[in-house]
Formats: sequence, structure tokens, C-alpha cells
Amino acid sequence: MNKPLILITNDDGHDAKGIELLTRLMMQIGDVVVVAPDGPRSAQSNALTVTHPIRFKKIEEKEGLKRYSCTGTPTDCVKLALNEIVERQPDLLVSGINHGSNAAINVIYSGTMGAVLEGCENGVLSIGFSICDHSFDADFSIFEPYILKITRTALEKGLPHATCLNVNAPMGEIAGIRIARQCDGRWAKEFAKRSDPQGRSYFWLTGYFENHEPEATDTDEWALSKGFISIVPTKIDLTAYEAMDAVKKWEL
Repeated sequence: MNKPLILITNDDGHDAKGIELLTRLMMQIGDVVVVAPDGPRSAQSNALTVTHPIRFKKIEEKEGLKRYSCTGTPTDCVKLALNEIVERQPDLLVSGINHGSNAAINVIYSGTMGAVLEGCENGVLSIGFSICDHSFDADFSIFEPYILKITRTALEKGLPHATCLNVNAPMGEIAGIRIARQCDGRWAKEFAKRSDPQGRSYFWLTGYFENHEPEATDTDEWALSKGFISIVPTKIDLTAYEAMDAVKKWEL
């Protein structure tokens, strides 16, 4: 029986610590093809490269593993992999391990999750892994067995149509796993204004996250704050079905 074919990407670049670990873990499960950006592409969401050509090159090949770097975005990486690189449809796509949380509203900005949604759109079982630690030398060791457990279970059980998983881990000790919903919140005071030596204004993206429901105990933010891994089943269908009847009553 053929091993599962696993496609891996990220938004931190092909040489990031997180993707190196994820590659090692996925090689315990199946044959791995890595197609990842040639440098950091954080906060790219589902961005596609349309103003200049995209290129990729093979950087490593050995038994059970092929690695490529790509000049495009994480979503570009997935599209190129599915159309030009892999010889058959992957059984699984995993993205990460992202340095920093992709919980709550972060999911719509995330290049890590943009790649996951692209895989999901193409009918591939897809999972994004992130940890609440932005440091270059983040410690993933406690997260490792959970990544393997979640991945193996997803391959065995499958997911509903057009559904993927957004998995986030806290820093430090892990209390367990919680299946959660996306927290309602937003980023506030998102830019820091400064002046250059010529007195011209410029801006750095910054800000802080405002949790609009801090007392809710079923959200990803609550789970992470209590030391749990959060798993949010995420859909590519953005239709607000609960609002359709209300909008139909508008006099249009």
C-alpha cells in the first residue's frame, strides 16, 4: 500500500524552524513534498502573485522527501505544487508550524491559513499548525506529539466537505486539546506613527487584540489562555446563512 502523500508549506519561509520540524514529523506518517516560500510571507492571507512570474527550484531530494522553494506566496506554493510538482493528489496538506497565533480574527490575515484554505478548496484534507510564540527559536517540543496525534486522527476520520482545521498551541505546558470556535474580536490601534530624519511620517504595523467576549469558554482564545491547544474547524464557504432571511426582507 502506498504511503500517504503529504504536501507541506508555510508563510515563514522554507528554512524556518517550524517547517523543518513539521517536515520531520510528517515523514513519520508518509512521503513528503515541501513547497514553501523562499523567504517570510507572513500576513499574506490568500494573496496570489499576478504582476510578475513565479519560480520554484528543488533544494533537496532523498527517500521520502522532496523540498522546493518558491518565489511566491503560500497560496502560490500550493497552486504550483498541485499543478506542476506533485504527481498525484496529496492525501494531506499541512501548513506551519507558524511562529505566532492564528487564532480568532488572525485566521483571515494568515498566510499559513491561506495555504490551508487553498488546499481545502482543492479537495485536500488540510490542517494549519501555529504556536503562540513569535521567537525565532520557539520551543515546539511539547507540541510535537499533539501534532502527530491530530494529523493521524484527521487522516483516519476525515473532515466534512470544504472544511479544514486551524490548530493553535499555547506557549509552555499544554493542558490538553479543546475543539473551539473562532473568538469574536479585532485588532485595535494598529499603527505606530513615526518620523524619518527628514520629518516625513511613516507607520509600523502594531496594535493589540481586543477580545469582545472574554467570558466565553468555548472560543479558541479562551482555550489558549488556559493552556489548551485549540482546534477550530474552518470552512471555505463564507456565506452567512443565518443572515439570508433578514437580507431577503430588504426592499431591494
